Amino acid sequence: MILLTRKVEFSAAHSYHVPTWDEKKNKEVFGLCNNPNGHGHDYTLEVTVKGNLNPKSGIVVNITDIDRIVKGVVLEELDGKFLNREHSFFKEHIPTTENIVSYLWNELNEKFDKCELQSIKLHENPFLLSQKEEKSMIQLTRKFHFSAAHRLHSDQLSDEENKMIFGKCNNPHGHGHNYILEVTVEGEADPVTGMIINLAELDEIVDQKILQKFDHKHLNLDTEEFSGLNPTAEVMTVVFWELLQPSLPSLSKIGLWETAKNYFEYHGPENK
Repeated sequence: MILLTRKVEFSAAHSYHVPTWDEKKNKEVFGLCNNPNGHGHDYTLEVTVKGNLNPKSGIVVNITDIDRIVKGVVLEELDGKFLNREHSFFKEHIPTTENIVSYLWNELNEKFDKCELQSIKLHENPFLLSQKEEKSMIQLTRKFHFSAAHRLHSDQLSDEENKMIFGKCNNPHGHGHNYILEVTVEGEADPVTGMIINLAELDEIVDQKILQKFDHKHLNLDTEEFSGLNPTAEVMTVVFWELLQPSLPSLSKIGLWETAKNYFEYHGPENK
């Protein structure tokens, strides 16, 4: 089985508004997204299909066939549109990232010949994306940035072993990174708001539990959470999970970019 991913870009405007709510509640829940005149995004959609390799052609499916199906929905229905006002589905459902992903999944699933839809991922902006995979609920990923220093050194290893394993990262004075933290929650979109979780609530939780504790800090020297721990990126993902999960029961994944080349992911203790 081979996976093939095709990207399609489109631009659209939308507004978040529940007609049965008063103006105050709409603003409280949706914030700037409640602007009645709308706002917009340049979306990037990733469509992944799976199938078997054709030994004669050397391909799974012709990419032009994928483009024809995907663009037939995306470019004709969504691109250049004000979704709430011009699309029948989004006149009744708030066009959140989660609802757009759900709609596109239903529109594209079982439409491909010689392959099957595996997943779709929609990037609303560089810091927010939603994803749906086969037989799964919708996932929403929010990205956060923080800067921190650390020294990679294990008290359970000798000084020589630490230097051999961690090299320059064992520098007694420490070193630092611009980290990108990805927090992914999973669930069904609320039928009224179209959201798995209110983004303002998610941002506040991550800010309190992670950013205020670790941004511009030396993890070994300035934080209680890493006292006695070797603050590798792997350990950091576990610590962040333990800090966030009690406040985010829908937490599905912690992703951490230590550098542009190093990415680490943790799905919780029950996912072995």
